[in-house]
Amino acid sequence: MTPAASVPGIDPREIVFVHGHDFKPPARELLEICIAATAAGIERDCPDLLHDFHAVGKRQAWYADISNAYLESSGRRYDPMLDVGDRRNALQELRTLRKTKHFSVSRYDRLTGKTSMHEFAAHIVAPLMGSLGLGDALISKVARDFEQYWNVESDFGSRVRERVRTAITDAFEQQKKVMVVSHGTGSVVTYDVLWQLSHHPDFAGQYAQHKVEHWLTLGSPLGDEMVKRRLFGGKSRGKSRYPTNIVCWHNVSAEDDYLCHDNAVANDFKAMLQHRLVSSIRDYQIYNLAVRYGKSNPHSSLGYLIHPRVSKIIGDWLKHRDAAPLPTDIF
Repeated sequence: MTPAASVPGIDPREIVFVHGHDFKPPARELLEICIAATAAGIERDCPDLLHDFHAVGKRQAWYADISNAYLESSGRRYDPMLDVGDRRNALQELRTLRKTKHFSVSRYDRLTGKTSMHEFAAHIVAPLMGSLGLGDALISKVARDFEQYWNVESDFGSRVRERVRTAITDAFEQQKKVMVVSHGTGSVVTYDVLWQLSHHPDFAGQYAQHKVEHWLTLGSPLGDEMVKRRLFGGKSRGKSRYPTNIVCWHNVSAEDDYLCHDNAVANDFKAMLQHRLVSSIRDYQIYNLAVRYGKSNPHSSLGYLIHPRVSKIIGDWLKHRDAAPLPTDIF
């Protein structure tokens, strides 16, 4: 049985959360924290939609047992209780920001543990390494488990994709209207899975006609040249190069987030619009105010999920209702 966590809803919509690289806590706890952060942002910015948010189903596409085991085998150690505690402390601090204007550059510049070295790495080192074809070295340094994702001699990638694919296809099979929220390298896994569901002979026959209504990527490296070369479909041409099952794509990138040093995807995937494979691709830049373990962490999923921009994107989706059916007597 695939490890997973889900919260059922009474609304015919569902949000699928996909986590990124590095150690992660158990699925249930991670999902609860993701829901709490998202709900806090909606309660702050659009409280009238909080009931709607709680009414939709949520599930976590969780593969942390695979990545945690790999990281531990490479000599790293993980304390899940400390991790969960620090995530909750970070969320508690973020909840004290009660106004949209609090998510400003001035407050970001005053964060605990924020250093110019982080800015230098995000703005100079990461783009330079990417332009010189050294992206592999960067990925290996900051996301060792994700480097393993591309190891063709390992089943790591196929096992991870299976977890994400199962979460999305389960929602499809239940006839849900789906939003997928992918953080960091989880957006690369999600992209590959959406491509598989669109084109792979093992899946396209059953799932190619299903659509993700909104795909929300947070701190995504999908704009990186090295990453794009390794995506599924990357060597194909025309429509077969891209997923065909996304209606709207929103990409949110935080200042100084090293993993999304190329913070725009609309220019990289504009051919999807030209081929009419997607309705819109929009990029947004924000300040991530999360502090983890006493230091500013602009890649933190919590800082993304609670941000007013993300709240608005999810709130706009929650507002959408299918038009009421026309009375039969008019036909």
